[in-house]
Amino acid sequence: MENALPVLFVFTPFMILALMIIFSGKAPAAPASASSAPSIYQQLGGEAAVNAAVDIFYRKVLKDDRIKHFFDNTDMVKQAAKQKAFLTMAFGGPHKYTGADMRRGHAHLVARGLNDSHFDAVMEHLGATLTELNVPGHLIAKCAAIAESTRKDVLGK
Repeated sequence: MENALPVLFVFTPFMILALMIIFSGKAPAAPASASSAPSIYQQLGGEAAVNAAVDIFYRKVLKDDRIKHFFDNTDMVKQAAKQKAFLTMAFGGPHKYTGADMRRGHAHLVARGLNDSHFDAVMEHLGATLTELNVPGHLIAKCAAIAESTRKDVLGK
């Protein structure tokens, strides 16, 4: 249990990405990079990897009493498809996402009480999912940076 705190600090920023993914919205601007460098999407394994991650992730989220109620009236097939498109875009893959921006896309959830603790819980599951899929730590850190940049918009702050 002594090692739990450092692991939490590593995954907390990445956990933010999960909430961003779950509730969908506009992707944050990606930092400029060399055109020859592979995107995060490519480094993760492309479409198959994103699809697997989203499917595993939602199984975890829907079992969590802290956050599963936010999905009570959600068509999870549509939600997962939207999330896959969003993550693909956010990680530098093909842009097929057509959802709302973060603030608008999450406003109804904020009205239902969505807050930092929920955001962190979702991110916890995403970190666990990526760990389960053996994603290297340096890629988790890159995803975490993208995720953290959305917290204020997702939570309407």
